[in-house]
Amino acid sequence: MLLEWLCSNEEVKRRLKSGNADCHLVQNLLSSSLLSKNLKTKMYKTIIMPVVLYGWETGSLTVREEHRLRVSENSVLRKIFGLKRDEVTGEWRKLHNEDLNDLYCSPNIIQVIKKKKNEMGGACSAYGGERHIQGFGGEI
Repeated sequence: MLLEWLCSNEEVKRRLKSGNADCHLVQNLLSSSLLSKNLKTKMYKTIIMPVVLYGWETGSLTVREEHRLRVSENSVLRKIFGLKRDEVTGEWRKLHNEDLNDLYCSPNIIQVIKKKKNEMGGACSAYGGERHIQGFGGEI
């Protein structure tokens, strides 16, 4: 059980590191005022998110791992949406999580993982619980 947790924790770190590396590659584009926020979110969904999500539909997430994924996602979204002027003080500030949720109209990374898991579970149950492996010559 401990070994599974350690492996899972290391896997989360590895995937987040890969996602951060991809984010760093497109950092200037995500922070650019020349690109629309819509284009930036599409870049996030097509370049960064798939790297982080790869393989999660078969694994399980702990609350801590979910938190780490959300923190990472919020970090990228803050780069995309930039700063916000505080209505009371008039100073610029980072967006709060609630602001990010309002601006990013798509499902968050945890919702995407859970949706994919449900889709995978539905596909397996459609075969009556039996697993069919497709080989080169047909079913095995």
